[in-house]
Amino acid sequence: MRTWTRAAVATVAALTAAAVLTGCNGLPQKGGAPASPQAGAKGKKAFRLGEEGPLQESRKVDSQDARFTVTPLEVRTGTEADMENSGLRKDEKEGPQIPVFVWSTLNHKSGTPMKLGDMDGDLMVRTESGQRTRALIVMLGSAKWADCPSTPSEKTLGPGQSEKICTAFLIPAGQKPAAVELFRGFNAQPAQWPLGT
Repeated sequence: MRTWTRAAVATVAALTAAAVLTGCNGLPQKGGAPASPQAGAKGKKAFRLGEEGPLQESRKVDSQDARFTVTPLEVRTGTEADMENSGLRKDEKEGPQIPVFVWSTLNHKSGTPMKLGDMDGDLMVRTESGQRTRALIVMLGSAKWADCPSTPSEKTLGPGQSEKICTAFLIPAGQKPAAVELFRGFNAQPAQWPLGT
């Protein structure tokens, strides 16, 4: 049977302390407006779903000159039934969990080709209670989600190429996602895509 784990609570606490935001709580929504011409404007911190995020710089040694953007497009909150059907074994210490599926477009803008798995590693989901969680890390196999195919993490994108991916996050059952966030280091507030109205 497959097992899963999430980023440590200490990591989330450190991220929360390093980048405190006053976010908009709300209900998850699907879809989003098309990317605007001003997408990724310097200094902008809040975006609409479908709006391209700020230009990111790779922190990987083998692609350190690469530049890319992440554009969250759609968010769907799963159910405990999705968890049951995923093939993952529950972690009793975490309590009941539900998945949140985030569809995004990764756009390689310039520089050395870069792996997909290195481009979406800083995405987070923030719940209405303020808890932040990173993408699900699967040990001993892959989770199976009905509407969220696994990302080919080793696939490489070069300048001008893009890929639409789905990323799964786990949040406590009974909570709702309030925003998708993109961590940008300890010296900058995360970019955020608030959900709902």
